Amino acid sequence: MSGKKGMPRYSEETKETVIRAYRQGVSINSLSKTYGISRYAIQSWCGLRKEVELRHAAPLPKGRPKMKPETQAQIIKRLTMENELLRNFL
Repeated sequence: MSGKKGMPRYSEETKETVIRAYRQGVSINSLSKTYGISRYAIQSWCGLRKEVELRHAAPLPKGRPKMKPETQAQIIKRLTMENELLRNFL
């Protein structure tokens, strides 16, 4: 995002220093306060933004849950109920 109007540009040396410090175990919050760089910029430099986006983009399962009735009586009960619903609908 750097390069847009109003966005600060950071030198490659600064980026490398921040990335190196992060890999050595310094937290993003402390790096942000120390260098005056936004947390989001540091996350994008370290490749963490993609991981966060991927975690939130997990697809949800589609369709009905796969539950098998245990007994024949349960199957008959469900089919009877579905038939009654269809009769009432028509």
